[in-house]
Amino acid sequence: MMLEGKVAIVTGAGGGIGREIAVAMALAGASVVVNDIGASLAGQGLSSSPAEQTQQIIAQRGGRAVVSTDSVSSWASAQRIVQAAMDGFGRIDIVVNNAGILRDTIFHKMAPEDWLQVIDVHLNGSFFVSRAAAEHFRAQNSGAYVHMTSTSGLVGNFGQANYSAAKLGIVALSKSIALDMQRFGVRSNCIAPFAWSRMTSSIPAETPEQQARVAKLQQLTPDKNAPLAVFLASDAAHAFTGQVFATRYNEIFLMSQSRPIRSVHRSEGWTPASIAEHAAPALHASLLPLDRSQDVFGWDPV
Repeated sequence: MMLEGKVAIVTGAGGGIGREIAVAMALAGASVVVNDIGASLAGQGLSSSPAEQTQQIIAQRGGRAVVSTDSVSSWASAQRIVQAAMDGFGRIDIVVNNAGILRDTIFHKMAPEDWLQVIDVHLNGSFFVSRAAAEHFRAQNSGAYVHMTSTSGLVGNFGQANYSAAKLGIVALSKSIALDMQRFGVRSNCIAPFAWSRMTSSIPAETPEQQARVAKLQQLTPDKNAPLAVFLASDAAHAFTGQVFATRYNEIFLMSQSRPIRSVHRSEGWTPASIAEHAAPALHASLLPLDRSQDVFGWDPV
């Protein structure tokens, strides 16, 4: 019961990773606000059924949960999500920013609305809900944020400029929260989850190679990501803040963050010609390849 007495908001908790995290937090003793608008993967349509189903699962297992169907993508509705925790349970201790949509399109064909809507849900939504909870966290000198990022942003992927940009932006947001709110006892960390869910079901499976990759991904059930989220939300993780983790089946990775890897210096300064002649050859060996997530995580899940 690592979360006994705590209150958690889990956005996008109507299915997949969000549902598993909400249920795991309830089993760990937390009271949970199950937030989900019940939209399609592309963000269309509304239904309270997914959130209510998660609430029912939690209740059947002896936990406490209330439903919120407000969208994370506006400031006013994000405030209502946090107020649901205050109205239902009298406090807020944990925010899990998990809500998301996909509008995958190759960059040179991406419509502006596809960019804006994905940024609104993932990045703006993470800010709005986090910011709405921040006043309560600051007043009580405690709180934990767990944000869902993705290796699409940390590493790269085809056809996901909007999603990748939003997910990498969440990493920067989390680090800023960790720096700004450390003095109030507030922690902020990210998880890049691997799981077969609605968010990955659109991966092509046409060629034998693609089919083999999808078969491996289908082993990665959403519940494998919940234990780390529960830990990071708990007081046992008091020394963990500003970090980025990845979870893949039974593996947990601590991910690197951008740091200098090679430098060159010229006392008289640089010209374009001297950069081409001296700096470029010196730096070339340390250039990073155009990797995708599957290139970096090239071994079978273990």
